[in-house]
Amino acid sequence: MTIRGLISALTQQEDLNFLLTNRIPRAALTRFMGWFSKIEQPQIRDLSIACWRLFSDLDLSEARKTHFKSLHDCFTRELRPGLRPPDPDPSVVVSPCDAIIGAHGRIQDAELFQIKGAPYSLLDLLGDPALVEQHRNGRFVTLRLMSSMYHRFHAPHDCRIERVTFIHGDVWNVNPIALKRLERLFCKNERAVLQARLATGEALTLVPVAAILVASIRLHFLDVTLNARTKGPAAFSCDASVRKGDELGWFEHGSTIIVLAPGDFEFCDDVVESARIFAGQPLFRKPSVRSRF
Repeated sequence: MTIRGLISALTQQEDLNFLLTNRIPRAALTRFMGWFSKIEQPQIRDLSIACWRLFSDLDLSEARKTHFKSLHDCFTRELRPGLRPPDPDPSVVVSPCDAIIGAHGRIQDAELFQIKGAPYSLLDLLGDPALVEQHRNGRFVTLRLMSSMYHRFHAPHDCRIERVTFIHGDVWNVNPIALKRLERLFCKNERAVLQARLATGEALTLVPVAAILVASIRLHFLDVTLNARTKGPAAFSCDASVRKGDELGWFEHGSTIIVLAPGDFEFCDDVVESARIFAGQPLFRKPSVRSRF
């Protein structure tokens, strides 16, 4: 068995995985990783990336550049132009990121689920009763970014981002093992709530959820880094118009994005739990309505 195979076998043992990724000083380790990953020292960079490869299927063949200043530079890498073209169909809302598709379906009144049999409420997730009303009986999909994936996320459709709210919290791991063991996990972790409105008027909300080792969330249209040091509660009014596929920002590690859409949107055919999806691929299909803008 290879070293990577041995590591994979060990980390698939649920008790050990949960212990190693959660029963540790999560906040302190996350702050340390935020500092360590930015060290621009060739030996540290090369050793860190080599270790990362042992624990993941890291593939840098799509990266825009082949030389990285630091581990952080590698984590937040851009891709070569043209590799994630958004689906051009105006009725299609695309995935904002590369991800593994997790729980998805209809929001039952104001309740959704992180895995089968593990519900949580929109109010706990969003913290805003008015926004809950916009998504009551809507649709949701959970997109999990693994550590080796491309970490930048993009506009799922032509839209206007109206507000961003950062909610402080913990940094539990968000892998399937933790989702089975911790109730309301997404509601416990740090997260940002991006409220957007499509050109046709429908509300679309993205909820990037931080996790252990995720040092921060960066958004191009806000001149602030969202992390544990953000003074909060932090709410930012925005008026950022973006086109489908435009880059919105990035995580500084893998994590999760929950997408909330209206109830009359339908999932596209390839949206299947545990399937891999790439930024720009079809996620929802919306009713055809004449643009209001």
